[in-house]
Amino acid sequence: MQELSHYIDGAQVAGTSGRFADVFNPATGEVQARVPLASADEVARAVDIAAAAQPAWAAVNPQRRARVMMQFVHLLHRDMDKLAEALSREHGKTLPDAKGDVIRGLEVCEYCIAAPQMLKGEFTDSAGPGIDMYSMRQPLGVTAGITPFNFPAMIPMWMFAPALVCGNAFILKPSERDPSVPLMLAELMEEAGAPKGILQVVNGDKEAVDALLDHPVVQSIGFVGSTPIAEYIYGRGCANGKRVQCFGGAKNHMIVMPDADMDQAADALVGAGYGAAGERCMAISVAVPVGDDTADRLIEKLVPRIEKLKVGPYTSGDDVDYGPVVTAAAKDNILKLVQSGVDQGAKLVVDGRDFSLQGYEDGFFVGAHLFDNVTPDMDIYRKEIFGPVLSTVRAQSYEEALGLAMDHEYGNGTAIFTRDGDTARDFAQRINIGMVGVNVPIPVPLAYHTFGGWKKSVFGDLNQHGPDAFKFYTRTKTVTARWPSGIKEGGEFSIPVME
Repeated sequence: MQELSHYIDGAQVAGTSGRFADVFNPATGEVQARVPLASADEVARAVDIAAAAQPAWAAVNPQRRARVMMQFVHLLHRDMDKLAEALSREHGKTLPDAKGDVIRGLEVCEYCIAAPQMLKGEFTDSAGPGIDMYSMRQPLGVTAGITPFNFPAMIPMWMFAPALVCGNAFILKPSERDPSVPLMLAELMEEAGAPKGILQVVNGDKEAVDALLDHPVVQSIGFVGSTPIAEYIYGRGCANGKRVQCFGGAKNHMIVMPDADMDQAADALVGAGYGAAGERCMAISVAVPVGDDTADRLIEKLVPRIEKLKVGPYTSGDDVDYGPVVTAAAKDNILKLVQSGVDQGAKLVVDGRDFSLQGYEDGFFVGAHLFDNVTPDMDIYRKEIFGPVLSTVRAQSYEEALGLAMDHEYGNGTAIFTRDGDTARDFAQRINIGMVGVNVPIPVPLAYHTFGGWKKSVFGDLNQHGPDAFKFYTRTKTVTARWPSGIKEGGEFSIPVME
């Protein structure tokens, strides 16, 4: 069995805590590796190394830091197949989906090559007599990120790429469920030219997380995961004086208007609801058709599409629509929520509870489920299922459909399918959700915009990637300069006025 390591000071380092977590092959249910769980002392060592390496890296000009990121992008392209295979092996998602995971992270790295432009300050000539004023953006120092299992390539790159080009050091604490790709990314970053200690990977659980949250040298923390953990990290990190950015759970609604193209809407729902086995924070988990006729037509289109979905291991190639969920516990939780939907009165139109894949009976596969007549008081509507389960909530009017999405505690993403521009524009203007799709089911912004939800889907005031990332990973310093020529003798005791 493979024993994984940490990546500290430019080298693979064995864990010393004596604690390990199992890394499963989700398709077979077998343990394929063990990953060490760092102690607080191991985290502190990584922080010390990062703090020692960061000043010299910050002194490298932004253009040269951008060149390192440019080379890193080249290496990602070179090793795309290798990264995707490692990702699929531990996570379970299909190879095309795994490549998409890497590519969406790569795109943020490409955007970060613009660091010289993004880090430019402002300058005012002659703000007063002989006085110039200018600002500069400077790195925070040692930064850190805690990333989830469902995007083990993309989300780490969303964090460390902007942090590094801004001149910070970064410590990554990835999910212990699929840690191999983050370790590979750290090695590639050093191959690209980043100094030792600038990007380090420390595997671990709550002990490692708390050590990062409490360490006085760590200046910022990024997190993506569930809302309860996001609240915990945000509260503890802020209490320790850190800059904190946390992204939590989601329950994404897709409103389907009577005038929508039903084939387009059904295709969108199947891809957005069941892709990656539903293990996406931007998955559509609630369909809201407006009017019973719309609902009936939509269900009629959905059922044959869902029943034709092919579920299997990533090794089956492009013939598979989605793979297993990440752990046996995740599978059990999904099936318990499905049963709660049945018990609470929802109509289970497509029942995947008895799904079993020949030859992979011990794998963590979950069949596709489709519910109709779901109501807002049901657990399957209120909770994030994170599995291949689509709930249909029938609305009798556009206003009722809009209200469902607006009243839910999560506000990550949403979509509307319609041919009517006025309705679409009204929806985009009024909805209290951070990312909105118009005839687009998964409205994940491209790298040069920012990613982030509203309500209990986010804690903190800046989003991921795009311009917000450069704001999050830097501080602004403003300088007011006056040279001796023309300065009057004697002190000035009133507040300075630029006249």
